[in-house]
Amino acid sequence: PKVQEVCIYFENDLYRGNRTSKVNAEDFEAFNSFNYLPLAEAGVHIKYNKNKIHKRKKEAFEVFTELEENVVILKLFPGITKEVVQAIFRIEGLKGVVMETYGSGNATTKKWFLDELRIAIDKEITIFNVTQCLAGSVIQGKYETSSAFNELGIISGKDITTEAAITKMMYVLAKYKTKTQIKSKLATSLAGEMSK
Repeated sequence: PKVQEVCIYFENDLYRGNRTSKVNAEDFEAFNSFNYLPLAEAGVHIKYNKNKIHKRKKEAFEVFTELEENVVILKLFPGITKEVVQAIFRIEGLKGVVMETYGSGNATTKKWFLDELRIAIDKEITIFNVTQCLAGSVIQGKYETSSAFNELGIISGKDITTEAAITKMMYVLAKYKTKTQIKSKLATSLAGEMSK
C-alpha cells in the first residue's frame, strides 16, 4: 500500500490521523489538519503528497493495548483560579496533564500558578504543553510568559494536536517508567504526530 498509516478520509482529502482535528459537527468539511498537508487528494485521479507519507520502519507490527488512564486535559483561560488548578493537580493517582496554553505556549506568570506546576512536577506528574490554537506551535521561552516552563521541566508539545497529545501521553506513561524516557518520548515524534 502507498499509505501505511492510520488516516482519516473525508470529502476529498486523506489526512494523517494523528495530525487531524474534528472542526465542525455539521458541515461536510468536518476535519482539518492545520499543521500538516493532506497525504492525498482525491478527484478524477488520486494525487499523493509522497514526501508527507510516513515511512514505516521495517519492524513487526505491534498493537499496544495498555494505556495510562490517570491523565487529564487542563485548558487555561483568563481568570482561572488557584482552586481550579489545585483541584486538577490533586486528583488522586494523577500521572499526566496535557496543559492547553495560549498562543505559542504561554500562560499566566502569577506566583501561585508556577508554584502549583512546581508542586505537581515534584509529585512526578508529567505536564505536556500544547497550544489551544488550531494551527501553530508551542515555542517555550519565546515570551516571558512561558520562560519558566523549561526550567520547571514542562515538556513542549510543539505542533501536536490536543487529541494526539492526550493519546500519546496515555501510551508513553504506560510503556515507559523513568522520567528521562517519558520526557524523551513525549518530546520526540513517534509516528509523525508532531514536527521534529
